[in-house]
Amino acid sequence: MPGYRELARDGEFRALFVAHVVSVAGDQFARVALTVHVYHRTASAGLTALTYALTFLPDLVGGPLLSGLADRFARKEVMVAADLVRAALLLLMAIPGTPLWVLAALLVLVQFAGAPHGAARAALLPQILPDERYPRGQAVLSTVTQAAQVAGFLAGGALVAWLGPELVLVADGVTFGLSAFLIGVFLLDRPAPHRPHVRAWPADLVGGARLVWGDRRLRALVALACVSGFYIVGEALAAPYAAQLGAGPAGVGSIFGAYAAGAAAGMLLVARLSERRQLQVMPWLAIAACAVLVPAALRPGLAVSVGLFALSGAASAYHLVANTTFVRAVPDASRGQAFGLAVTALRVSQGIGVALAGLAAETLAVHQVVAAAGALGVLAASGAAIVWWLSGSRWNASRSDGTSRSDEPGGGKRYERS
Repeated sequence: MPGYRELARDGEFRALFVAHVVSVAGDQFARVALTVHVYHRTASAGLTALTYALTFLPDLVGGPLLSGLADRFARKEVMVAADLVRAALLLLMAIPGTPLWVLAALLVLVQFAGAPHGAARAALLPQILPDERYPRGQAVLSTVTQAAQVAGFLAGGALVAWLGPELVLVADGVTFGLSAFLIGVFLLDRPAPHRPHVRAWPADLVGGARLVWGDRRLRALVALACVSGFYIVGEALAAPYAAQLGAGPAGVGSIFGAYAAGAAAGMLLVARLSERRQLQVMPWLAIAACAVLVPAALRPGLAVSVGLFALSGAASAYHLVANTTFVRAVPDASRGQAFGLAVTALRVSQGIGVALAGLAAETLAVHQVVAAAGALGVLAASGAAIVWWLSGSRWNASRSDGTSRSDEPGGGKRYERS
């Protein structure tokens, strides 16, 4: 298998890599800024968590409705347009004195624009890396994305304390502008995916749903992915959790960064395992990602809490097991739609989990809510693991040319987390 140096020599992959990392780091700036901004203006853990939940709930609509754009138009143009739209919206969010309801509405629109961008990127990567480089390229993107989140969260806390939330939102807008430039200049022009017959949107949506949900093992993987709706609670309640411990914006950034740092380390370890071993440890890691949050019931200090969150992030690396296989397992003409539908279940579970945790934190101590979410997550992950084991965990290996044995009689499909 080609090494990382060969990936670095590919000009298109470098541009996609840098554009993605820059925009991911900028997103974390904005997430910290909005979390601190809303909590300072309202002193409400519930409203803070609900604002955070808005970064996930739009996928309920955006995933199914907008991801299909990546199958109807040239994917490079879809990505550039989505980046420019998000840059403009973030600049509007940075206007001082913007009412909270307007900020929430603009945040929803930013997330809507992200749906076709993510689908187009996921569908385009196998074309940029059409051979055995694809799995390694996907692993590199996933791992470094977590590293960018660490840097973005840690720097975001310091930037919010130094510059204020408005200028941090401007910085996020600039990162999307830079991403649009890199993609537009350095990626090759490719036509829209070839479609033997162009179906109406409802038919595409139904066909994509059948493709994604039609395999029982795929349904088990989606259930495991949705476990993240439990262990993400600690991240969503970072601002009130840090305030409870007497920490400021830097503490919020540390909690955010702990999840990302743990996930990056976990991905590096999981990527070294054989495919068979990855499939074996996947359900156990899903359980562990929730179980390590239960000790938060003891209200540990900031250092111990950051360690718990880092361990949870490391266990969440089980998502990488499926991350390199889903896109290659579906036909190119349906990749965008299938990607959007698969991610919808994940995002919606996260949004609902965050919203419910925020409501609970209005009456209970934040550390108790985090511990309770971990305990409930253990139960949910155990149930999903049983479904996985009962469905059978032997999967046919996908070919590196963008097709898979799922296209053959009896073939399976796999799920990817974005």
